[in-house]
Amino acid sequence: MQLKLEHFDIKIGQHKVMFNIADAKELGVNPGDRVRIRGHESLSAIVDTTVDLVPPGTLGVFTEVYEHFKHWEKPVEVFPALRSKSSFVIKKMMDKQSLTREEIKMVVSDVVDENLSDIELSAFMTASYIHGMSDDEIEWLTRAMIDTGERIEFDTHPIMDKHSIGGVPGNKISLLVVPIIAANGLLIPKTSSRAITGAGGTADLMEVLCPVEFTSQEVKEITENVGGALVWGGATNIAPADDKLIRVEYPLSIDPYCQMLASIMAKKGAIGADNVVIDIPTGAGTKVPNVQEGQKLARDLINLGHRLGMNVECAITYGSSPIGRKVGPSLEVREALKVLESFEGPNSLIEKSAALAGILLEMGGAAPRDHGKELALETLRSGKALEKMKQIIEAQGGDPNVTSADIPVGEYTADICASADGYVIEFDNKWIVEIARLAGAPNDKGAGVALHKKMGESVKKGDPILTIYAEKEFKLDTALTTAQRTNPILVEGMLLRRIPGTFGFQ
Repeated sequence: MQLKLEHFDIKIGQHKVMFNIADAKELGVNPGDRVRIRGHESLSAIVDTTVDLVPPGTLGVFTEVYEHFKHWEKPVEVFPALRSKSSFVIKKMMDKQSLTREEIKMVVSDVVDENLSDIELSAFMTASYIHGMSDDEIEWLTRAMIDTGERIEFDTHPIMDKHSIGGVPGNKISLLVVPIIAANGLLIPKTSSRAITGAGGTADLMEVLCPVEFTSQEVKEITENVGGALVWGGATNIAPADDKLIRVEYPLSIDPYCQMLASIMAKKGAIGADNVVIDIPTGAGTKVPNVQEGQKLARDLINLGHRLGMNVECAITYGSSPIGRKVGPSLEVREALKVLESFEGPNSLIEKSAALAGILLEMGGAAPRDHGKELALETLRSGKALEKMKQIIEAQGGDPNVTSADIPVGEYTADICASADGYVIEFDNKWIVEIARLAGAPNDKGAGVALHKKMGESVKKGDPILTIYAEKEFKLDTALTTAQRTNPILVEGMLLRRIPGTFGFQ
């Protein structure tokens, strides 16, 4: 069948085409089937149908397909194609059968090439979530994710890296760890994510100070020139399968364990990391609820790193309350810069950053065993980390002279105050993040939350315990209403409850 092309100027993340239902019947294809399109090149695409979006004789193509045929002005030839071999592999996985290395590589290649439908991707993720993978299969999955993207090949080693499992608000420590490591002569090309459900990923924070979108070659050049980089991994085409799989995970609200392991380690492998420290926050409200599960995750990450030729150490950290006192891009950047500038800031931020940086300094040979944290603190205290951060900002196209006082935050603010005297006994991390997001974070860089009281600190009735910042007044109103309703910081007096006796006084 020959059909003329009509371009739908929309990116949908897969090779999909739209038939008029009459043409689909004539060709003998149904939604979810595949067709082969032939013009000056040949391409497989997934079928969808419509009654009126495209007329008979016309094939609607989304941008991913149109890019292959935009210079072809004649009608294309379209004919039915066989189902993707990956769909049979996915069915095999659903049946809890073991996969070969070649089968896993084929599925990952089809993910990257956008040859799988949303249904097939969902089935793959669901099977991964329910049945898991063996150690061999996880290694093969990780290697396939590395091999189907770009790599950064550095001329000198060791290459250092750091990763946090996440789940804790205010996790800005990469803004301190990276310059500490680079200031001590080690290379640390930190590729980071943007927030998906949080109030700010490291890339969102660094974007307050400078551009973060660079090619793999540019990341290599920046790192080799100044020792470190803080960039958005999504712009580098490093382990591109990861972002495509996350797109499916999010609406399903699942994070398959095997996929999480592969996702973390593929990005480290793609930049040629030799030494990696992984932060595993544990506690109520985090992704890892207790130390026992944290230890299991640590063992699995260390084992996978060994299989891939990487030296991995894990740090199980306290995650039941935010790191520092600020949540939201500009607020967090202010807090981190203040530490770099004057060694002043929340103890939780300084201590955690120094501890993790210290592990990396020891792994990289820059500090003797058990002296890494001491060197990290001295690097902060002396101003060497600040100077290195300025170099990184300048190398990425930002103003190296920017200070914490220069960072603007949302002009609309509202306080949540304590309703009684007492002590802070509990944080609800998820609601703190949600309030920051309702205020506009991470898209509105100046939006977020400032915490005036932390765990165990005393408060008086009427004291502000939380301030909401927003760039738009209507977002502040929404966030404030939610904060008043959810009470994300719990204050109690020493008298928790009074229980009267059985017999009252007469």
